[in-house]
Amino acid sequence: MPNPTAAMLVIGDEILSGRTRDANMYHLAGQLTEAGIDLVEVRFVSDDAPAIIAAVKSLSAAFDTVFTSGGIGPTHDDITADCIAAAFDDHIDVRDDARALLQAHYDKNGHEMNDARLRMARIPDSATLIDNPVSIAPGFTVRNVHVMAGVPSVFQAMVATVLPTLTGGAPLISETLRIDRGEGDIAGPLGKLADEFSDLSIGSYPFQKDGKYGANIVIRGQDPAIIASAMSKLKAAFPV
Repeated sequence: MPNPTAAMLVIGDEILSGRTRDANMYHLAGQLTEAGIDLVEVRFVSDDAPAIIAAVKSLSAAFDTVFTSGGIGPTHDDITADCIAAAFDDHIDVRDDARALLQAHYDKNGHEMNDARLRMARIPDSATLIDNPVSIAPGFTVRNVHVMAGVPSVFQAMVATVLPTLTGGAPLISETLRIDRGEGDIAGPLGKLADEFSDLSIGSYPFQKDGKYGANIVIRGQDPAIIASAMSKLKAAFPV
C-alpha cells in the first residue's frame, strides 16, 4: 500500500518578501518522513484571502492531509482562520473553549484579554483545537487541514500534537554515495539504474569543493533489501 500523502501551505508576506526564513517546512518534512507520510507538495501564498482560500481547497482535495503555517496571530494581517472557514463554508467566531484557554493564560500572567488577543480565539465552528503548550493560543483542524502558527517553536509543538493522530505508512529509508565526478559523466549509468529500480527515488545532488566537482547520489525507498541492491550496483558502476 502506498503511504498517505501530505501537503503544506506556508502563508505570509514576510516569507515571500525574504524578510523571514521559513524553518517549518524542513521540520515538517523530517517528521512526516519518520511517520511514513509522504510530503508531496509545499505551496507558498501571500496574505491574500482569495489566494489562501483557493490553495486550501485545492490541497485539501488532492492530499490526505494538509498542514498550514502562519497567519493565526492577533494582528490585522492574521487572516488564515477566516480563510479556512470560508474555504469550507463554515461559520467562525470567538469560541468559548479557545477563549477560556486564553483567558486563563493571560490572567495567570497578569495581562489583559484585549480585542487583539481575543482574535486568536476565533475558531471555525466545526474545528477541533490543536494544543499549544508554548504560548497557549490554539491551532485547529477542519476536515483534513491542520492550521498551525508560523512561529517555529509553536509550529513544532503543534506538529507533535497532531502527528500521533494520523495514520502513517512505511518510513522512508535513504542511503547516500559520494561520487567525485561531474553529473555529465554519471548521468548515463545513473539513468539506467533509475530505470532498473523504478520503485526507488534516486537523486543526484552536485557539489563543488576545493576545486573538485562531484555529486551525492541519494537512494530512497521503503525496502532495505532493494535499496541495498541498488546501492551495490551503484558502487560497482562508480568504484572509488
